Amino acid sequence: MKPIAFLGALIAFSAIAACNSSSDNSNPTTSTAIAEGATPRASCGTGSLPEQGMQGRVSQADHDSGLAAQGFRCNTELVGSYMVPNAIGTVGGFKVERYVDASGNECAYYDSTLLFPSNALDLNVGVNVLDMSDPANPVLSARLLTPAMLSPHESLVVSQQAGILAAVMGSPAFYPGIVDVYDLSADCRDPQLQSSALVGVLGHESGMAPDGKTFYSASPGTPTLTAVDISNPRLPMPIWSGNYTSHGLSISNDGNRAYLASGNGKGVLIMDVSEIQARVANPQVREVASISWDNQTIPQNAIPFTRDGKAYLLEIDEYSKAQGGEGGGAPAVAAHGAVVGAGRIIDISDETQPRIISNLRLEVHEPENREAIAADPGAQNPTGGYAGHYCNIPTRVNPDIVACSMIISGLRIFDIRDPYNPREVAYYNAPVQPRVLTVPAPASNWAMSSPAFVAERKEIWYTDGYSGFYAIRVTNGAW
Repeated sequence: MKPIAFLGALIAFSAIAACNSSSDNSNPTTSTAIAEGATPRASCGTGSLPEQGMQGRVSQADHDSGLAAQGFRCNTELVGSYMVPNAIGTVGGFKVERYVDASGNECAYYDSTLLFPSNALDLNVGVNVLDMSDPANPVLSARLLTPAMLSPHESLVVSQQAGILAAVMGSPAFYPGIVDVYDLSADCRDPQLQSSALVGVLGHESGMAPDGKTFYSASPGTPTLTAVDISNPRLPMPIWSGNYTSHGLSISNDGNRAYLASGNGKGVLIMDVSEIQARVANPQVREVASISWDNQTIPQNAIPFTRDGKAYLLEIDEYSKAQGGEGGGAPAVAAHGAVVGAGRIIDISDETQPRIISNLRLEVHEPENREAIAADPGAQNPTGGYAGHYCNIPTRVNPDIVACSMIISGLRIFDIRDPYNPREVAYYNAPVQPRVLTVPAPASNWAMSSPAFVAERKEIWYTDGYSGFYAIRVTNGAW
């Protein structure tokens, strides 16, 4: 097999292998179905260059006419970017984080690939550190090249309270759980390595207590969830490991709850981790509740927030599956499958009885539309296509919006001030760049990252696997 073809096949195979390896899904505690249908689409104001047809679609006709090369935007504008022109491999990854140090220096951090070492072809390895003093002109100030930073997969995370950046060495399947910890507090532009140690187990995803004292190493393919005490970042110590699979996990503000996406095969598993947070000797964890849903694909992450004092989870599934997928004899991931998990809001005001109250979906995710868009560029990428991947919110208290990377459909922004009735208010789908390597997907958007926010400037930062880092601004009062 030619090297370039092999690389593309490796990207596709490895990602599928990881995501097919979830654990038991035979006994979800709760299964909830709500009204079908896409989230109401945005009304685009001045300066927009809106999509031409179906919500979220970039068709072959859009490519042929040159519209895709211009990109699509609705109530957004580009502020700045850090791109790799005509990239060969993948040059943007799964997480974007922001941190402002005590001197007021403002920085962005992002992993620079969807699969290490495909970014080596573009001399773009490691976690990129951008000086965002002028967001219109991001400047690369450092590259972090320690083991976990070379291949963090989906585990890069920052504690705003502690000024700590950490990741576990990971892959779509798993890598040895080397955990790297950096101090950002003195100068965010020049992170200082505190430790790099084999204290996690088989990395892929992660979580961190907001106080920055506990890092969780997670894998959806192996029951190896591990809590690592990083309160002394120079001396990280594993303090608990449990028989739990987990994709992404978020930790409550007090550190006492863990929200596991794909936790032991459930949609979301809520766990009491207060004994870990309190550093009880031989800590025990307790399952509080779980929830699954009818169109579940692979739950990626679940983030707690409150609105008007009521508690919710924002959850996002990745990819698509065939009808009757996992549990029905078909693979958990399909190339342009009929079932797209996408996003949802879950009421956890009674955490023992979680309840789905609304969905975050585009028209391209709806089963009745899948056949019509099957031949669109990139639609058949099993680890891409028209599907969701990550969502994030600017604050955990009364967030007005949620921003989601929805792969070919780019960055999508929803108003969630009424969590029961979200509506799309803006989007940014970057101009499609030319490609030399066209496997596993031809030139298209490949937006997979968890975004970061600058609320005071209405900016959202995210990355695209095929082009790099973007800072965009929401306009026309949409946020």
